[in-house]
Amino acid sequence: MIRLNPEKYQQIVAVSHQAKRTGDSAPMTDAVPESVREALARSGIENLYSHQARAFKLASAGKNIVITTASASGKSLCFNLPVLSTLAASDKSRALYLYPTKALTQDQVRKLQQLQLSFVRPGVYDGDTPADHRPQIRNRANILLTNPDMLHVGILPHHDTWRDFFFNLKYVVIDEAHSYRGVFGSHVADVLRRLRRVCSFYGASPVFILTTATIANPDELASSLTGLDFELVARDGSPRGERQIVFWNPPLIDKALGIRKSVFAESAMLFADLVLAGTRTLVFARTRKGTELIYKYTVQRLEEKAPELAGRIAPYRGGYTPVQRREIEQGLFAGKLMGVVSTSALELGIDVGGIDAVISATFPGTVASLWQQWGRAGRGAQPSLAVYMAGQDALDQFFALHPDELLERDVESAILDYENEQIFTGHVGCAAFESPLVPADEKFFGEGTLGAAARLTVAGKLREKEGRFAWALPDFPAGSVSLRSSSADSFTIVVEDTGAVLGNVEAERAFIFVHPGAIYMHLGETYQVRRLDLEGRVAVVRPMLTDYYTQPKKDTSVDIDERLMVREAAGTELSFGKLLVTEHVIAYQKKSLTDNQVLEIVDLELPRQTFRTEGLWFPLGESLLEEIEPPDLLGALHATEHGLIAMLPLFAMCDRWDIGGLSIDFHWQLDAPAIFVYDGHPGGIGINRKGFLDFEALVAASHKLISDCPCESGCPSCIQSPKCGNLNEPLSKWGAINILGKMKSWAEKAAGDS
Repeated sequence: MIRLNPEKYQQIVAVSHQAKRTGDSAPMTDAVPESVREALARSGIENLYSHQARAFKLASAGKNIVITTASASGKSLCFNLPVLSTLAASDKSRALYLYPTKALTQDQVRKLQQLQLSFVRPGVYDGDTPADHRPQIRNRANILLTNPDMLHVGILPHHDTWRDFFFNLKYVVIDEAHSYRGVFGSHVADVLRRLRRVCSFYGASPVFILTTATIANPDELASSLTGLDFELVARDGSPRGERQIVFWNPPLIDKALGIRKSVFAESAMLFADLVLAGTRTLVFARTRKGTELIYKYTVQRLEEKAPELAGRIAPYRGGYTPVQRREIEQGLFAGKLMGVVSTSALELGIDVGGIDAVISATFPGTVASLWQQWGRAGRGAQPSLAVYMAGQDALDQFFALHPDELLERDVESAILDYENEQIFTGHVGCAAFESPLVPADEKFFGEGTLGAAARLTVAGKLREKEGRFAWALPDFPAGSVSLRSSSADSFTIVVEDTGAVLGNVEAERAFIFVHPGAIYMHLGETYQVRRLDLEGRVAVVRPMLTDYYTQPKKDTSVDIDERLMVREAAGTELSFGKLLVTEHVIAYQKKSLTDNQVLEIVDLELPRQTFRTEGLWFPLGESLLEEIEPPDLLGALHATEHGLIAMLPLFAMCDRWDIGGLSIDFHWQLDAPAIFVYDGHPGGIGINRKGFLDFEALVAASHKLISDCPCESGCPSCIQSPKCGNLNEPLSKWGAINILGKMKSWAEKAAGDS
């Protein structure tokens, strides 16, 4: 087993070990048809892990199940076994497999084809499927592999051409279900309710099988996604090899500013050393820029030390053709490649063969994702190495200082809100196009169905007759509902030279993310916004590799619209409810990727934007502010707000870019200084509902983040934020420590009294 020695690498700040675990097996049940048992035996599977046996038993009994075992634990067999057994017994039966990425789809097709079962006819139906192949797949495939986007826009609206498929649909498999959270997950939840409604129209009631990474709320997520009840399969019966876990913090190059050596250069150095030692390695970076830089630096180092190895590593990211992706996947699986540096595209459950080590270059956003990445190495009982390479960000440095906070921390909850009014109303319109809505459809969509239908009728999009609501317009509603946007009003992002559409961004957030001159990231690739057409609702971008990122400067105001919940918490009156947020983007700054230094500030002339969302808020009374002098008040409030936003992703699976905030020395509705933290997406998606419920723990984590940072007055590792609308001015580290410390003490006292 490869091990990293802290004496050789001074950047190692902590080392931990996971012990080897023996598996818990069960005999292959006789309920599995002989042909399937023989095919599995040919591929080396003669017994089942205990969780696979339990999943088969539950699914065969018609129970909806969600499986949440570790990476490389054989979750695919949990759904393939009941599906293949059903197909063996009936040639007419059908199954639908939904995947979040094309790479996962192709990996599953390869696994199915390797079984060499004559009755299995998999068919991939996605954007890469040639038009002339689609009718054959529709009519012949008995396992249809697709994605939520194609189901939403290419299958459900045309369900009349899929009659035979839906009539015979027995299983719906949703792999990597934790991918469906936030805005995207809220949309997918509505798409899946539309799917259930169409199935019911054809008399089908398929069993749903979901797999997910280890998250805090798998059964809740499964129910939120589908509207159904689930049995949870969580006890993992697979073996696991010993794993060394290394925490690596790049050295400081400017102690006063808290600036560290590039995480890309450090990752490349270690990647090259592992390859030179014969260790097959995966490196995960969060962006295309990071992927390309790590690959470039690694090649340079290998060419100096062992030129023959430079051609045995490859980058893997969005933007490659399907053929290029398949070549890299096959090279990795077959052992031709010694290593790959990838965006999150390889994080999900693709079988990449015998990988020995994983380097996670910066925190991937959630604890669940980090464990998912590390699980790519050491399949079966093989030993492995997992490296957490800390970046400059606050969460990275928090975990570098407190590795036990990561290793012992419960994984986050996956959050979505399918009833977000703007998202939900759009899908009610799509459902009405598929088949007129009636009161009985509330069993699929809930009590808000008819209210949404009534709003669409007033808007002229539906027509009502005798309690039935039908689509009233000649257009195609699914085509105008983007699964990545919570707003019906959005800007389309178009590549300048090719006209290719990258996606959409809500109009309410467009000035923040795609203002003129903005650096925009999409699937790990970097673009610069060349022009923003306000009337045409188009952002024109061009591909660009840059050495800087952009940060908008904005003025923000927040009005309380409706208080939904209130409680005493951490020495204040904590509220959650509906907010009206007004933002005015007035400029942006260019900041260096290497050291976060400001390169330039550019003025902008854009109109104000207002949107409704959900959030939490609290006033700060004299007891919390008694030691804060008036000149320091705004800086203390501002730094406290940043600390809460930085740590909230540890409680809900989100990115800090999904969260907005405001700190103000006097709020007219509260008659006091106040802090607001709100969902950055119109309508809200449940992030701050979780923050409201876990507020005391959020306060404690934020206090620890800031107070334990070794900097003197605040740095990117604690209170400075890359998304701050005030460009990180003013900030008071001492003030935030003081406020959060008092709040933490109040929370601890209340917990002791109870």
